[in-house]
Amino acid sequence: MNVGTPTLAGVITPRLLVLQPSTSNPPARLGEWLSAAGATLDLVECGAGTVPATLDEHDGVVCLGGAAGALDDIAHPWLVDVRTILSHAVAKRKPVLAVGLGAQLLAVATGGQVRRGPAGPEVGVLLVAKRDVAGRDPLFADLPWTPDVVQFHRDEIHLLPPGAEHLAASPKYDNQAFRVGQSAYGLQFHVETTTDVVLDLVRDDPELAATARPGALDRERLDEGHRDVEEVWRPFADRFVALVRGELPPAGHLGIDLPLV
Repeated sequence: MNVGTPTLAGVITPRLLVLQPSTSNPPARLGEWLSAAGATLDLVECGAGTVPATLDEHDGVVCLGGAAGALDDIAHPWLVDVRTILSHAVAKRKPVLAVGLGAQLLAVATGGQVRRGPAGPEVGVLLVAKRDVAGRDPLFADLPWTPDVVQFHRDEIHLLPPGAEHLAASPKYDNQAFRVGQSAYGLQFHVETTTDVVLDLVRDDPELAATARPGALDRERLDEGHRDVEEVWRPFADRFVALVRGELPPAGHLGIDLPLV
C-alpha cells in the first residue's frame, strides 16, 4: 500500500527514503529526476542522521554511494542500520534503487558477498552490457543493450544474493546490476553524478582516479558522458517512480526465500 500523499488529481506522490552514506555522493541528478517524476524525497545523511528503523512512512528506498567498504562497520557503525533497512525493504517488497556503495550494501544485506576487485578499479564513463534476462525486467527492458554509466570503485560484488536476477555486466566485473526479490535494484555503477561531483571524487581520491584511462576524467569528456547517461537513465528513474507508485508492475516473484542478514 502506498503511503504517499494523493494530489488533487488523485495521483499518489510516493515518498522515497534517500540514504546518503557520504557527502561526496549526493543524489544530484538522480534526485532531480525522481522529483520531476513526482516523488517526494526524504534525505538522510547516514553519518550525521538517524537511519529509520522501519519504512512505515515511505514507499521506497534510494541508497547512494560512498567511499566506505560495505562491511566497514568499525569505522562507520551506521552501515549496520543501512543494511538492516535495505533487508527490511526487500522483505516488505518496497522498491529499492541502490547505486555504488548502495548496491554493495544491498547485496550484502540479502546474502551476497563484496570484496576488493581483483582486476583493479573501474573509473570513468564506460559501458555495461545487459544480460538477456534484463529484457523481461520492468526497469531494464527499455534500456539499450550497452548503456553508458559512470564508474568509480575498487570493490566488487563478488557473489549475488541467492535468487537474484543478474541484469548487467562489464568486461572487468560481471555483477554490475541485479534485482533481488521483485523490486530491489542494485547498480554497481553511478547514474546520478554530475561532472562536478566526479571531479570532487577525483580530488578526494587521486589514487583511484589515477587508474582511469588518459583523458577519461577531463571535464569535456565527462560533460559528454553525462549527456549520454542522462538520455538513458532519466527515463529509467521515471520508470522507478512509476514502479513505486504502483503504475508499473514489479517483476514476477522468483519463488525463492531470500536470507536477510
